[in-house]
Amino acid sequence: MSAALVWFRRDLRTHDHAALHHALRTHARVYCTFVFDATILDPLPRRDRRVEFILRAVEEVAAALREMGGALIVRHGDPVVEIPRLVAELGVEAVYVNRDYEPSAIARDAEIHHRLAGVDFHDFKDQVIFDRTEVMTQGGMPFSVFTPYKNVWLKRLAPADLEPWPVEKYAARLAPPRKAEPLPALQDLGFEPTDLGELALPTGMSGAQTLFRDFTDRIDDYAAARDFPAVKGCSYLSAHLRFGTISIRQLAAYAHAQSSRGAATWLSELIWRDFYHVVLWHHPRVATRCFKPACDALRWDTAPDLFTAWCAGRTGYPLVDAAMRQLAFSGWMHNRLRMVAASFLTKDLGLDWRQGEAWFAEKLIDFDMAANNGGWQWAASTGCDAQPWFRIFNPVTQAEKFDAEGRFIRRYVPELASVPQKFIHAPWKMSAAEQSACGVRIGHDYPAPVVDHAAARARTLARFGAIRD
Repeated sequence: MSAALVWFRRDLRTHDHAALHHALRTHARVYCTFVFDATILDPLPRRDRRVEFILRAVEEVAAALREMGGALIVRHGDPVVEIPRLVAELGVEAVYVNRDYEPSAIARDAEIHHRLAGVDFHDFKDQVIFDRTEVMTQGGMPFSVFTPYKNVWLKRLAPADLEPWPVEKYAARLAPPRKAEPLPALQDLGFEPTDLGELALPTGMSGAQTLFRDFTDRIDDYAAARDFPAVKGCSYLSAHLRFGTISIRQLAAYAHAQSSRGAATWLSELIWRDFYHVVLWHHPRVATRCFKPACDALRWDTAPDLFTAWCAGRTGYPLVDAAMRQLAFSGWMHNRLRMVAASFLTKDLGLDWRQGEAWFAEKLIDFDMAANNGGWQWAASTGCDAQPWFRIFNPVTQAEKFDAEGRFIRRYVPELASVPQKFIHAPWKMSAAEQSACGVRIGHDYPAPVVDHAAARARTLARFGAIRD
């Protein structure tokens, strides 16, 4: 009887799962495993919400496999060692995985394939609709601008691209449990419990479906509501997409089948996700360098105090500070605010986008290298962007437009709760008497602006102008 091993990674579900489907169809006996990757986990702080999120998802996958007659073998260590060891222990003929596009993951998989020595290693597209060279220019080159990529993506899309990979019909081929293998507790992995439960973030496959059902009631309003952080306008599915507790095909198929502007706008956001994965795959250098090579010559400022103020939400610009505090509180940040915060770091503070990218990578539950890198380089005007480099968000006008009443600001910057709406976006404009009346002293209870936006804008124009001359 031929046997195979399915290695779960960022695909923590048991339905519509490409690698699991193909393994079950091809082999008479299929084992499943998940490896808590010590090379990734060891450098993390001991309280990391992502580890707890993953553990809960793994627990649900294990339970689902048991219900289907199978089991999940869980290991903790370096996959380069653990996967070949498990292959030898089980005597399987092939390893099945869903494809990863990050440079380090590609190198890891290549090393494992090499070490398997005669055992097949099959990878499948699963976390995106189109990958690698499936959407290209007429000249056979990868796209570097989103809109033409999106147009070809939509033109190429066929019903088969959105069909789920059936798993349940082949479930009888799942290998039964070999022995009792209890799942590790968080402490067994070297981590401490976090406040993930207090954040009321649904986890696992069931949590993803709960969030998706809730969003389908609001999707028609997505285009109108998505930019306002005080409004429930987003899907809140980003962490579930990141760890694959929900299928991208399910989401894209639903959005594509709707006729509303909101659904079309949300589908466009899913296409952005494909686009950034393709950019990372074709240009792995963007992990550490600018997509636009000329921008590698930019001379960023060095200002540790300003970076610390930005991280702590103490810049004196209320919308920026509210965004950064939302990140610290929840491990998530509204998409509009990610753009505002990133623009402020790079265009107002003049700091290297890589500093902000690394901070987001450490704090976001939904951290995804492709999307995080793409978003930061977009904001910094060093990446794939049709807009000119002199696009610079004004943090005050952004607040006036997208949090006009200051509801979001007051939630995350409570020291400004009593500031009148007239001043909530620029509280430093209050007179001493007005500050006294609302119980906040600028420079004492809440910081004065760490930079002047107009002066910072001029410096940014000069910084980019220098590499154009």
